Amino acid sequence: MLRPSKKLLFAIEAVLDIAYHAGGEPVQSREITRRQGIPRRYLEQTLQHLVRSGILVGVRGPKGGYRLARERRRVTVGEIVRVVHAMEAPEDPYKDLPGSPLGLTVVRPMWAELQEDLMQRLDSVTIDELCTKAYQGGLRSEAHEAMDFTI
Repeated sequence: MLRPSKKLLFAIEAVLDIAYHAGGEPVQSREITRRQGIPRRYLEQTLQHLVRSGILVGVRGPKGGYRLARERRRVTVGEIVRVVHAMEAPEDPYKDLPGSPLGLTVVRPMWAELQEDLMQRLDSVTIDELCTKAYQGGLRSEAHEAMDFTI
């Protein structure tokens, strides 16, 4: 079975946390760690890669943190997957491995097709859709709780 790495799951959870809890203010990494239980050693490195790739924006200062670089409906899970995969294995691990004629002609191309199909599906899943699922699942958003509509 294809299994996502811990770093990949943490990256998706962190971006979703930022989108779901931001409410106009940057989200600090310690808040993500508190809510999601993601170890800081994974989180900071991953967040910096997501900033460099244009998925997040880093905000400096005492009230700084991270926020989405674009609207959450314009950020896909596929983008996050590509950033984390580039961090974990910048080169194709199977490129130089020897293989049988069946493996090279049939199995590896089949696996590549499956990976491409999966990436196309992940490219169609937006952070906005995941936020909607979280809301429908009854998960509370700290941003909504902090809103004050008193005029």
